[in-house]
Amino acid sequence: MEADFVIVGAGSAGCAMAYRLSEAGASVLVIEHGGTDAGPFIQMPAALSYPMNMPIYDWGYQSEPEPHLNNRRLACPRGKVIGGSSSINGMVYVRGHARDFDTWADMGADGWSFADVLPYFKRMESWHDGGHGGDPKWRGTDGPLHVSRGPRKNPLFKAFVEAGRQAGYELTDDYNGEKQEGFGPMEQTVWKGRRWSAANAYLKPALKRPNCDIVRGLATRVVIEGGRATGVELIRGGRTQIVRARREVVLAASSINSPKLLMLSGIGPAAHLAEHGIDVVADRPGVGANLQDHLELYIQQASLQPITLYKYWNLFGKGLIGAQWLFTKTGLGASNQFESAAFIRSKPGVEYPDIQYHFLPIAVRYDGKAAAEGHGFQAHVGPMRSPSRGAVTLRSAKPEDAPVIHFNYMSTEQDWEDFRTCIRLTREIFGQDAFKPYAGKEIQPGADVQTDEELNAFIAEHAESAYHPCGTCRMGRADDPNAVVDPQGRVIGVDGLRVADSSVFPQITNGNLNAPSIMVGEKMSDHLLGKDPLPRSNDRPWIHPKWAEAQR
Repeated sequence: MEADFVIVGAGSAGCAMAYRLSEAGASVLVIEHGGTDAGPFIQMPAALSYPMNMPIYDWGYQSEPEPHLNNRRLACPRGKVIGGSSSINGMVYVRGHARDFDTWADMGADGWSFADVLPYFKRMESWHDGGHGGDPKWRGTDGPLHVSRGPRKNPLFKAFVEAGRQAGYELTDDYNGEKQEGFGPMEQTVWKGRRWSAANAYLKPALKRPNCDIVRGLATRVVIEGGRATGVELIRGGRTQIVRARREVVLAASSINSPKLLMLSGIGPAAHLAEHGIDVVADRPGVGANLQDHLELYIQQASLQPITLYKYWNLFGKGLIGAQWLFTKTGLGASNQFESAAFIRSKPGVEYPDIQYHFLPIAVRYDGKAAAEGHGFQAHVGPMRSPSRGAVTLRSAKPEDAPVIHFNYMSTEQDWEDFRTCIRLTREIFGQDAFKPYAGKEIQPGADVQTDEELNAFIAEHAESAYHPCGTCRMGRADDPNAVVDPQGRVIGVDGLRVADSSVFPQITNGNLNAPSIMVGEKMSDHLLGKDPLPRSNDRPWIHPKWAEAQR
């Protein structure tokens, strides 16, 4: 088997590239270890907690014991299914802040400033405001990826936004438009009641073309001959075979599996590869380094009124929601229930938001476990730009062995200060008049958790990953010893090989990572095809005029 381009991974970026490359007439083979995304566990938005806990859909990765979090091993779900993590995630759509991408450019990712990437965000979107207003000038209308908004029928969604206004924060009717900062509606990759994953948006249309196909199997290494990537070795049906690339090999296997595959192929820190008996093709110390993620806490409040989703938190209620969705694709099953959001700044002197909120009208964990007894609601809150950095390394030279994932969470004093601030600001928001008719006792952390020491203990025990790992094959200039790929995604030191997924992020972006991961696939497609990039945008983001001296 051979094709012009061989893409490893049918995830967010890989699907986008398969679509754009085949659209341009190139032949494409996508290698994917996972299977079909058919069935309600993936396609029903409200069922989001199920697929990331199912081994058929998830690689099942965990961190090593994290020393600053009571040696807990945190889950690190990655999609093992067509659509990748876009098929098992929470479907929240956040581009990131304009300044995130300007920072990328400052760090050596030339051509990836906000002015450069905004046209690609527009190209990929079909945006639907749902009657809630928005910023049409900044949005795309005819791209493959449908972006919508939930109906926000539950009064708690509006109470959250109004409480933010009462606390003195900005409002925004489109955090993906000119103004990210503020409280407003949350956007989701849901269309006509179904999860609109990268598989639904990009891969399935691409596979209808004669020049695009998918190959099931476990990629084990990149075949490199004379310093050039010529194909990919994979295990398929118990047999080893090689898929050849006439033009280039592209790794889009996730921020966990892409660096793993590079190292198995001899590209990475030379001493680490030697430990595992792997011949060094290119000594790149940055492979697997620079690992970043978002942590979050759930601040939970009891509800005085029986208006939360808890009334459906039983077999009968879930059955009713599921039946309505199966037959009509409407009702509570047709939303991820994250319908209000906020981005705020933690303190004066922070130029743009560094705290994100997801609001949910039930008190329950992201994975669907540990629902509070009775009606409640919660805010998922966490800092956006932790200075902590971790690494992905090899456990062995066996491709079937999971890599070693060490995030090094909460390793700086700033992490602890930022999280304490998150808790205190959230309590203030929940204490506003807008919540007076609804807010009962604080379930978590609980009213008795007040001092820095008490808050730190709560954080250490309860902080969870928001499932946004990135940065492990970061972009930079070719003379940067810690860069893995250049600004066109080309692996430094090897010809014919690129990486295009969230692992190339130099720094984590604000919010959820699916949107910028798809954008990377869109933009890298033009680099692979040798096309001129889309014309740069002249639009500039809103920055709070008093950011230097005021927190809100």
